[in-house]
Amino acid sequence: MLTINSIKNGIVIDHIKAGFGMKIYKYLELDKADYSVALIMNAESSKLGKKDIIKIENNLEMDFAVLGFIDPNITIDIIKDEKIYKKIKLKLPTRVENIIKCKNPRCVTSVEKNIPHIFNLVDEKTGEYRCAYCDQIYQDSSL
Repeated sequence: MLTINSIKNGIVIDHIKAGFGMKIYKYLELDKADYSVALIMNAESSKLGKKDIIKIENNLEMDFAVLGFIDPNITIDIIKDEKIYKKIKLKLPTRVENIIKCKNPRCVTSVEKNIPHIFNLVDEKTGEYRCAYCDQIYQDSSL
């Protein structure tokens, strides 16, 4: 089994749905990082079967709403002196802004520039969101 050592100070993004680790890695632009980053894919998990994990040897400012939108089952562990200092459990955000683009060609966001794309969560089980302006439905099929 592969062993990745603990980090002294930083962030561990855990319980990522298998295959989604790279999506988060790219979103956080960790390929441009000048500090240690470990992306572990398809690790064994008693809860999920397989999961991805990202360990970051640095404290980053990150948008938890976006991470919750990508995968609502993620947990974030803030590490200080090789111990978990704080644990954050994510969930689907009730509102997202400029994360999803409305695909309705008649929506005001398609016609006017500089209007934020706002979607509100309407069904947590299916991950269904609706555009705040035109009610266009967005449903992530990967949830």
